[in-house]
Formats: sequence, C-alpha cells, structure tokens
Amino acid sequence: MTLTCDMIIKNGLVFDGSGGLPVKKDIAILDGQIIAHDENLDVSSVKDVIDAAGKWVMPGLVDVHTHYDLEIEITPGLPESVRHGTTTVVMSNCSLGLAFGAQRKENDDPIVSCFARVENMPKHVLKKVADKVHWNSSDSYLKHLNTLNLGPNIVPMIPHSMLRIEVMGLEDSVSRHPTADELTEMKNLLKKGMDEGYAGFSTDALPFHFLANDPNRDKQIPTQFAPFSEIKALTSIVRDYDRVWQATPPKDSPPKVVRTFLLTSGLFHKKPLKTTVVAALDVSSNGSIVKLATTLSRVLNSKLLNGRFYMQALAAPFKIWSDGPFNPLSEEIDELRELIETDLEDRAARRIILDNPEFKKRFRKMWMTGKEGLNLARLKRKMRREDYAFNRTLSDMFIDICPVKAWEGKSFQDVFEAVLQGDRPEGFEAVKDEADLMIAMFRAFDTDLVWSTISANRDPKLTRKLLMDPALLPGFNDSGAHLTNMAFYDCNLRALRLAQEGGDKDVSYMVKRLTRDVSEIFGIKAGTLELGASADVTIIDPKALACYDGQANVERIYREEFEHDQLVNRSDDVVSATIIGGKIAWKNNGFSKKLNHDAFGRVMTAGEPVLLAAAE
Repeated sequence: MTLTCDMIIKNGLVFDGSGGLPVKKDIAILDGQIIAHDENLDVSSVKDVIDAAGKWVMPGLVDVHTHYDLEIEITPGLPESVRHGTTTVVMSNCSLGLAFGAQRKENDDPIVSCFARVENMPKHVLKKVADKVHWNSSDSYLKHLNTLNLGPNIVPMIPHSMLRIEVMGLEDSVSRHPTADELTEMKNLLKKGMDEGYAGFSTDALPFHFLANDPNRDKQIPTQFAPFSEIKALTSIVRDYDRVWQATPPKDSPPKVVRTFLLTSGLFHKKPLKTTVVAALDVSSNGSIVKLATTLSRVLNSKLLNGRFYMQALAAPFKIWSDGPFNPLSEEIDELRELIETDLEDRAARRIILDNPEFKKRFRKMWMTGKEGLNLARLKRKMRREDYAFNRTLSDMFIDICPVKAWEGKSFQDVFEAVLQGDRPEGFEAVKDEADLMIAMFRAFDTDLVWSTISANRDPKLTRKLLMDPALLPGFNDSGAHLTNMAFYDCNLRALRLAQEGGDKDVSYMVKRLTRDVSEIFGIKAGTLELGASADVTIIDPKALACYDGQANVERIYREEFEHDQLVNRSDDVVSATIIGGKIAWKNNGFSKKLNHDAFGRVMTAGEPVLLAAAE
C-alpha cells in the first residue's frame, strides 16, 4: 500500500491501547495524525522511516499527576518527562496552579506561599515564575498556554486553593468560611472554567500541606479551610459537566474520608462523580493504609453505591530524599515542621531552634515514641500501625551526601553505632541516644546533609498487585514537584516493567491503563492509535526495559533553568522514540533540537471533537 505521509513506523509490535494482544504492523503519519496502519506499508517516498523491529509501539503515555504548572513557564518542552515516553501530562493537581494568574496583592504572593512547602520548591524559583505571569483569568491562561512551545500535551484543571484566593484573598481564604456571595462567585468561576474546557477540579486535604509566608507559616493551604458544604457545592458542578475531581484524603479522620469520598456515589447524588485520589501506597509504618484504600475503592465503585472512584498507585518504592530536615513527610510531625517552617536558606533560625532545651525535650519524646518501654505506641510500631508515614528507623535511613565523607553510603544506624564507639566529630560529643544523633546531624550539617529512606512500596510483588488492580489507577508521579526529594518521572516505564513479568497480556493491560483508560477518565482525545488520532506514539525496547532498574537510575543534577539541583531519572535505551503530534521529540537517547523552540504538543481540553483523517 503506497501512501503520501510524513512518517512511517515499521515492523513494530503494536499495543493499540485497547487491551487486546499486540499485533505486528506499520503506522503511517501525516500532518500530525495517524492516517493508516497495516502490514508492509510502502516507504519508498516517505521522508522519515522508523524501523521498530523488536520494539513495542504504543499510544503516547499519560502522566495523570504532575505539578508542571511552574516548570512549563521556564522549559515548556518538559524534557524530564519526554525522555521517558510521556506525551501528555495532567497539571494543577492538589489545589495548586496558575489558572488565575499571579494573584499578587499588596504583600501577598500566592504562588510562592502555596507552592514552596507543599511542593518543596525554592522560593527564588517560584518568584522567577510568578514574575513572568501576565494573565489573570482562566480563559486568558488557556490562551497563554497555547502560545508556549509545548513538549507534551497539557491537560489543566481548576485548582481550589487558587479559586478561593481569587474570590476571598489569601488572608481570608485561610481564616474563615466564604460568604454566600463568595461561594456563588466561586461556583460561577468554576462553571466558567468547565465551559472553557478545563478537565477537572483539584482539592487537597492532606494535613501536612502548609503555607510558606508570614504570618501564615502555621496554616495549611486555602483548600483545607473549605467546609464540606463548599466542597459538595463545587464538586456538584464538576459532576454536572462529567469532569474529574482530583483529591487527597483527610488521612487522620476515617469518618471524614468516608463522608468526603461518598461524593463519588451515583446512588446519593443522581449520577457518579469521576474522582481520582492520592494515593494507594503500602506505607512501611502503617500496613493498614493500603488495605483501607483498596477496600474503599471497591465499596465506592460497587453496583450499590455506583461511584467512579480511582485511587492512584505509584509504580515504584516511595523513596524520599531529604536535605537536612526538609522533605514532604516532615510536615506531618510538629517538631520537624517547626524546623522547616523556616526558609530553606535560613540556617541560623534552625540552629536557634535546635539549641532550645525545650525543643530538644519535645524532639526526643517524638523520636523515641514507640521505640522503648511497654506501651501502646510500642505495640503499634511493632504491628506497623503508627500514626506517621515518616520513617524513623535509623537502619532504613541512608546518607548520600555528608560533610563527613566517611559516612556517605552508610545508614544512620551505622553512624549511630560508630559515634557511640567514639567516632565523634565536632557537635556529636554529647550524643547518647537516637534523638541526640538526629539533633546533632541537623544542627551540624543542616541542608549539607542529604539522606534518603523508603517510606512505602518496599514489596515489589505488592506494588505490582496494586498497579494491576482495576479498581486503582497508575499515577501519583508528582512530576515537576519536590525538586530534590523525589524522582518518579519514569514511573510509567516502571509500571510497564512490572507488567512485563506477566507477558504480553499483562503489558497490553498496563498500556491500556496508562493511555486509553486515563484519557477516557479525563475526557481527552489521547491514548489511542486509531485513524485520525493525534500521532502521539511511544516506542519502547522491551529487552532494555526488562533490564531497567529505576531505583538505581536516579541522579542529582544541576538545572540551569532553575538555578537549582534536581533529582531526575535516566532510562537511556529503554525509550527508542517519543513522538508528539507527529514530531520526534526524543530518539536514540537524544532530544530533538526543536524541543523548547517549536510546539510539539497542545493544550487538551475536555470534550473536544475528534479530528478524523481520511482513511484512503
């Protein structure tokens, strides 16, 4: 069959996203769309031929949980996702985003105040982005996004914290409930966003997401001050438009979790509300959480309750790196939060806190709880039923970078034993127990100490089981956030790697989950290789994937764009090519020179019409 086209992908084993077994065939692309797929297409007059023999060809992978709202303003090509085969990203999760602009007023700088601690981003990076913002409404934001030289396709949502700030102002949004008029205005703005095509609405209820501005450092972000009646009123609009509600659970209150997520139920609310929630994790300190997550999903999605509820499962060990006391999970513990309420650069303020005898007393009580004596806390720790997700086990905490070079690569337990045996650098002379060691580490080294621990998903068999569970959804990669704390940009590949253990049938199922299923949930035209579809294609080498160890391929690099370090993944050789809108963005371990300079992807809005190409 002879065709006029720009590109043909030949000889690949094609997983089309339907869940069916793969078929060997060729794919033809013209003007950014798929125009044919068949065996032995004629390549004699084709400009660009990709030989995919021995490779997997699939729809471009979708990342449903990112915080790229800021990075896209600096590097719109989003290279750290493109290199791993991601062609579409969902932004504005967890109630944070730029849909309403910078929202600066007097001394308030909401982008900096909201993102700095929740997403662990340096304030100078945030201010750099906020200074570039020139729009002030959800429609002008979409117009702005369409002017960027996008790498992946972008799927924005309306973020609740920013919606509250837009209507109430930052101070009032974290001090009181809205008036009836203010709630009406919020509803009208949300309806406007839905009319404009925003794919959903995001909220947040995790109790350790705090602001980073004075005088609000002890207050959580605005979404968390919303009463249930406000959440119910706003999500009813999302339900009416059949869009997605992205949320996080109020984890410390099971009754609130149940009440909140019963909003998905079609039984109680006439029709189901599409709801995606972070996250189904096998938390090391509390093994009951993952069981509750899977049980909740099944109950809410039962025929009786008629929900559309999808908890996101992470395709990797939940490994967190810390710069001194700074990491996302530190916020859940009062004493650690007291340290990280200070600005990242303010070592002197943290030294004063660490030298305070009263603070030391409280820190010691926290750190040793459940580790000594005969009491309920000790029993809960032994049974993996602790209240903290933060891992306080010294033998699980490993030092990556340290001013004492001999300690690098060792666990905190190794260091503790060495200190007790007389290896005592300056500042460690008085160490007698674990709490003393932690205080000494933070006091002596502050953010010059980089260490890591795995807080969840230690069992790869259980992680695989969660990913393959149809009641859950692969996601929670947090791409674009936590610059030096997490690196899950490659988690779609890690999900495919785990599925690969079950052969082509399981791989086909996982491809469907990572492409067509998530696209249908978010109401976007992605995740398919059908005729007329946008030519977003990922080509993977299954042999390289089978050998890939994502855990061992995390690197800390300096990003000139951020003027800051970042943890990244390196999956070289696994992704042979990433094609977005019919253009090659990544091939043979190299980026297109046009990435960041030309537009590859586009802004995807919910409910947009399918673009059909002629089949002949």
